[in-house]
Amino acid sequence: MKLKFILTTTCALCVVASAAIAERGSDGQLNIIYWQAPSTMNTYLSGGTKEVEAASMVIEPLASYDPNGNLVPRLVDELPTVENGGVSEDLMSITWVISEGITWSDGTPLTAEDAIFTWQYCTDPAGGCAQASYFDGITSIEAIDDRTIKINFAEPKPYPYTAFAGAESPILQKAQFQDCMGARAPECTDANFGPIGTGPFVVSEFRPNDVITLEANPNYRDPAKPAFGSVLFKGGGDAASAARAVLETGEYDYAWNLQIEPEILTQMEAAGKGKVVVSFQTSVERLHLNQTNPDPALGDMRSVYDEGNNPHPFLTDPVVGKALSMAIDREIVVEAGYGRTGQVTCNVLPAPEIYASTANDGCKVQDMEGAKALLDEAGWVPGSDGVREKDGVRLSVLFQTSTNSVRQGSQALIKQWWNELGVEVELRNIDASVFFGGDPGSPDTFQKFYADVQMYTNNFAGADPEAYMGNWRCAEIPGPDSQWQGANIQRFCDPAYDALVDEMSKTADLNERGRIAKAMNDMLMQSYSIIPLVYRGGTSAHANTLEGVRMTDWDSELWNIADWTRAE
Repeated sequence: MKLKFILTTTCALCVVASAAIAERGSDGQLNIIYWQAPSTMNTYLSGGTKEVEAASMVIEPLASYDPNGNLVPRLVDELPTVENGGVSEDLMSITWVISEGITWSDGTPLTAEDAIFTWQYCTDPAGGCAQASYFDGITSIEAIDDRTIKINFAEPKPYPYTAFAGAESPILQKAQFQDCMGARAPECTDANFGPIGTGPFVVSEFRPNDVITLEANPNYRDPAKPAFGSVLFKGGGDAASAARAVLETGEYDYAWNLQIEPEILTQMEAAGKGKVVVSFQTSVERLHLNQTNPDPALGDMRSVYDEGNNPHPFLTDPVVGKALSMAIDREIVVEAGYGRTGQVTCNVLPAPEIYASTANDGCKVQDMEGAKALLDEAGWVPGSDGVREKDGVRLSVLFQTSTNSVRQGSQALIKQWWNELGVEVELRNIDASVFFGGDPGSPDTFQKFYADVQMYTNNFAGADPEAYMGNWRCAEIPGPDSQWQGANIQRFCDPAYDALVDEMSKTADLNERGRIAKAMNDMLMQSYSIIPLVYRGGTSAHANTLEGVRMTDWDSELWNIADWTRAE
């Protein structure tokens, strides 16, 4: 069966010869502030967006996603399709041809062997690769020649653009990382902090959870790019100070993830030094309900799945999760914290439209009395202090998230509603650089999940959700055996869900893929291991003098940083 994909196939190496084009580095220093500071420059060792975006300036995939969700060439001249022979007729393989002359920043050539190594690196079971789902279903990767990469699948792959497509699946240099396989992966500090890449910049200095300095890659494929000779990438602080540094003081050129009260953001923008840009794609602010027991008394088994033998005392009961969801007024959460940058959602997969379920829309209206009745009927009754209990177990939760005024505001609202429901709530917030960091030794990461409930946002690259929905397979549960990497943060596990993941990987018809994706979303929602709150637009700001920014939430926001320039 032939498939037609709507893909852009413009040349990755086209260079316009014009005297008007500025020389590389002629625009001086670019100042970027990400108030959540990166802890590594290795995309594969962190599930955090801040690490993926910082690394995207240095290490690259074969293709990227533009602001419309279209896959566009990056390190190749042409995207493989069935029509041009790059995707096999039986959908069992995809063949990419690296553009001629692509080199690493150290001057050595990018080859197919680097792609093969990257696959081996991420799929090593002892390595704890955070992006393993991008390599699902691959049986082998072959080097047909130095520039030709053939990826073979176990079964027909209707959407074969997963491995090496988008910022979450870049290619690593084999020569640099070959001694960093498996359990050694997090120990290779020099490589993880300063990867050799093909991107427009190279790392000069990396200070984890603080500052990154970068310089223009002298071997970048376009001799006129990047226009900026250096980048100062500042991490830390908070969203409001980051926005102020662009919109009011003009100290920085670009600020990311401005999760700020809407009235404050509007007031800052009125200063006239910069503009706010918003892009709605797939980001959802959600609650994760721990399906394992986070009791500190368990020691090394705290929040460890243990094949289902370590369940949470009450959050594995979907009745409790449903009541917690029903008690929340999402309209107020959006109005108070997001304004024009947020919408109420009842799904973890809100877009594209063909994948957006309507089966869970009841969550859009708060039903406190219904939530109370649900718990009453299930035997969760208020004790003498008003906290509900059953069989000696109290509905008492530790609710954590990253430090951010909007998130703390949402926490306070949710605590108020849950208290009214009869649930005891302790609030905790953790510095975002630590919370979203990948340090397997830290007790405070979102992957460790040493709490009952936690709140954050993530999204996925591209318009096809197959790899994203694969994140909730049983095998993706973080634990000590995977260096606490893995995307199934709430430790949800259902063989029926895994079967749907497998079914989608074999399904070509777009409508059928939509049906399966909705079924996976609904299974997650009705397990109440995830409670979605807000469909968030990616919200950033850039100086009025910064040109070439094409805001996207389908990929790294810095996906086209090589094209950014300073207006005269």
